[in-house]
Amino acid sequence: MRLVFAGTPDIALPSLRALLDSSRHEVAAVVTRPDAQSGRGRKVHPSPVAELAEESGIEILRPQKAGDPEFLDRLRRIAPDCCPVVAYGALLPQETLDVPRHGWINLHFSLLPAWRGAAPVQHAILHGDEITGATTFRLVKEMDAGPVYGVLTEEIRASDTSGALLARLAESGAGLLAATLDGIEDGTLEAVPQPPEGVSFTKKITVDDARVDWSAPAMRIDRLIRACTPVPGAWTEFRGQRLKLGPVRPVPEAAGPDAPAAGRILASKRSVLVGTATCPVELGEVQPQGKRVMSALEWARGVRPGDDDLMGGAS
Repeated sequence: MRLVFAGTPDIALPSLRALLDSSRHEVAAVVTRPDAQSGRGRKVHPSPVAELAEESGIEILRPQKAGDPEFLDRLRRIAPDCCPVVAYGALLPQETLDVPRHGWINLHFSLLPAWRGAAPVQHAILHGDEITGATTFRLVKEMDAGPVYGVLTEEIRASDTSGALLARLAESGAGLLAATLDGIEDGTLEAVPQPPEGVSFTKKITVDDARVDWSAPAMRIDRLIRACTPVPGAWTEFRGQRLKLGPVRPVPEAAGPDAPAAGRILASKRSVLVGTATCPVELGEVQPQGKRVMSALEWARGVRPGDDDLMGGAS
């Protein structure tokens, strides 16, 4: 089939590469978000999908809005049979959805109808799901509600961050998307409506959402930090300054009457523990405000937390 691929960030690259390597399909163009500022210098850079498309000699479309008349006109002239989508990052109006005869086929990183929306992997970890996956479905006007073509499942490991889990799903999902397009082309796949039961929605996790509440149970703090790694990044306050937190390890064997109270720090030569509502957690990597990432042990040697210090705010 003749394809126009829509995607923007790194997680879309495995799917684009799989379709570029396919002998059954032609990627005629890509649609991606306009160039944006990134990095410390805030220089303007093309999206990862745009960079790969340029390396591959493929036309790049960067509409400000997917309903812009100039974009729609060009899309109609390209005349794609189908438009695969992976993390494009913008809404597609109905007149855009109507252009390809086989529609826009989205690879979504959840087991629909669970976790419709912008942050499915983060919410799966945050809510303690044991299994997640990826789904291919046809886009319709209602968010992530279209009929499903294919599904794969993936176990959520106890140490998974959203970044690690999303990277695995991006790789396995690329194969699912390619197989879905193959099945659409040869007529062996038929989309099935999503069940009305089990629908859940996600919202973008903000920096404010990523602040650790040390009065919560250790399990919830562990999930929050892993869900927010690498984006937007979990954090707390220490001595009035922000301290970014990498994944932690709950230490149930350290629970008991001698365990630190919620937010209290217990630093030794071997570990840095912080109290929670249940058992303490052991800090891994941290990043003090304006400084580099370092181990919690290195950080503790520098700041020497005392009895009056409290994670999260005032003592």
